[in-house]
Amino acid sequence: MNPKQTKPILLYNDECGVCRHIAHWVLKSAPDKSGAAGIIVQPIGDDPEALRSLNPGLDIWDAYETIHVLMPDGSMKLGGEAVAEVLRNLPNCKWFAWCFAVSIFGFRPFQKLLNLAYAILADVRPLFGCESCGTPSPWVRAIRSTIKWVQALFGGTRQPSPAPHFTSLSAKGRLPLPASGRRPAQGLR
Repeated sequence: MNPKQTKPILLYNDECGVCRHIAHWVLKSAPDKSGAAGIIVQPIGDDPEALRSLNPGLDIWDAYETIHVLMPDGSMKLGGEAVAEVLRNLPNCKWFAWCFAVSIFGFRPFQKLLNLAYAILADVRPLFGCESCGTPSPWVRAIRSTIKWVQALFGGTRQPSPAPHFTSLSAKGRLPLPASGRRPAQGLR
């Protein structure tokens, strides 16, 4: 824990297009009217020791798999709880972020919905191009391969064939058929 830390730190995977896009949105939304940001946005990087210097309980592979927000008091928020904390620290989201703290008989329905939404997003991130965040569930892998198959079927990007589809007759060492449709005699070659 950094003793000078006074704001939450959002860790994001800078190798993931989805995470980069969300981090960019948070950076754009973070400054208040005075220009001060309510949250720090920091890439995870590839140095486990640098992450542990932020918080000793932080594992780099966990950080890649699930969103983490490091709080100034040394605690960590993960998943939907981290998303709620980010929204609480964005000036343009504060007006509705209070709902995640609403508790009805000890049950926080809006936070539960946010947790579910985050779990779904975490599972489908690979469909949006994220190849480095966690491990996709088997059903996501099946959907992704089906999408690639359908794209190839309808003219999307296709993988190159290992063998050429067309080889000229001269490359095969044969002459084309004459107009009559019969092959020339072997001696004429």
